[in-house]
Amino acid sequence: MAKIKTIGVLTSGGDAPGMNAAIRAVTRAGICNGFNIKGIYRGYDGLINGEVKPFTTENVSGIIMQGGTILKTARSKEFMTPEGKQNQMKDTATVSDTGQTGQVKQNTTDNTEEN
Repeated sequence: MAKIKTIGVLTSGGDAPGMNAAIRAVTRAGICNGFNIKGIYRGYDGLINGEVKPFTTENVSGIIMQGGTILKTARSKEFMTPEGKQNQMKDTATVSDTGQTGQVKQNTTDNTEEN
């Protein structure tokens, strides 16, 4: 198994208190432990569309008091379908092939109802 060298951070769904603090903590701890950190803007849509930028401590300096998330967030209708979720898995593999070798991801409960 390859050693993880890069951590991608994304926020998805609606904003919640503490998101910027979590982004800052992951970025600073990751850099301190020798990881490259990538910020992924606009949730899974940004992951698919390549909105990925290297993050440094400067990117997260002074963000704790800001509301929302500096990475922005987006709900993706595509990922609400089984096909969209399957496509996301394929696209995540593609990102791994291009150099992103790890992700920090918060698991959330899917509150959608199925008929």
